[in-house]
Amino acid sequence: MRFASLGSGSRGNALLVEAGTTRLLIDAGFGPREISRRLERIGIAADQVDAVLVTHEHSDHIGGVFACARRFGWTVMLTHGTLAASREVGDQVKITVIDSHESFSVGDIGIQPFPVPHDAREPVQFVLADGVRRLGVLTDAGHVTPHMVDMLGGCGGLVLECNHDLQMLEQGSYPSALKRRVGGLWGHLDNGAAASLLRQIERSNLSHVVAAHLSAENNLPALAQTALADALGCQPDWIGLATQDEGFAWRDL
Repeated sequence: MRFASLGSGSRGNALLVEAGTTRLLIDAGFGPREISRRLERIGIAADQVDAVLVTHEHSDHIGGVFACARRFGWTVMLTHGTLAASREVGDQVKITVIDSHESFSVGDIGIQPFPVPHDAREPVQFVLADGVRRLGVLTDAGHVTPHMVDMLGGCGGLVLECNHDLQMLEQGSYPSALKRRVGGLWGHLDNGAAASLLRQIERSNLSHVVAAHLSAENNLPALAQTALADALGCQPDWIGLATQDEGFAWRDL
C-alpha cells in the first residue's frame, strides 16, 4: 500500500491511497482540471481512481467531489449526514452511503470509518488497510477522543492534522469568533493536541507520520514537526509535511 497527498490546507484537500489495483481518494477539494493536474504529477490519470471517500461537507474537502465524480465516473462514498448537508449533488453521480461505525471494502482496500468531533453534520475520518498494513487519516477534529486513540493505534502510517499553534492563533488576525471556532472542541487540532494523540496511541508499527492541514496564518511547519517529533522522540525532519500546493509524494507502507 502507498499513499500521496495532492494538497492539504484550507484551500483544498485530497489524499490518494493505492493497494493492489485499487485507488481511492480521501476528499476532493479541487475541481476536475486542478485535481487532474495534481494526479498527473504523481503519475495517475483521473479515470484510474475508483472512488472518493468524503470526510465531511466543508468546501475544502468536498468542493470538487461531485463535479469530479461526474467527469471521471468516480463513486462517492459518504455518511448520510454529509450527503444531507451537501449542496448541488446533481444527477449522474454514483452515491454510496456509509455508516460511520461499520467497516467495508473497495477492491483491495478495507476501510474503517470513525466519527470525530468537528463542526459538520456527520464527519468521519478513516483507517485504510490492505490486509497487512494500516494507514490512519485524521485531518479535521476539534479534540482527541478515546475512540480516535483506539482507531489509530497500530497503524503503520499516520496523516495527522496539525492545524494551528495556540499562541499564533491567539495573537493572529482572525476575528474572535473565528478564533473560538478554530480552537474550540469542534474545530481543529493544534500542534500540542496532535502530539498528545501520538503519545496515546499504540505505535509499534509506526513508520510514517505526516503533519497535515496546517494553517497558512496560524502555524509554521517547524512548529508542527517539532511538536510531533517531541512526542515520538525523533528528529523533526523525520516528520513529513503535507503542503497546500504540493501535498507530498508517494510514501510506501
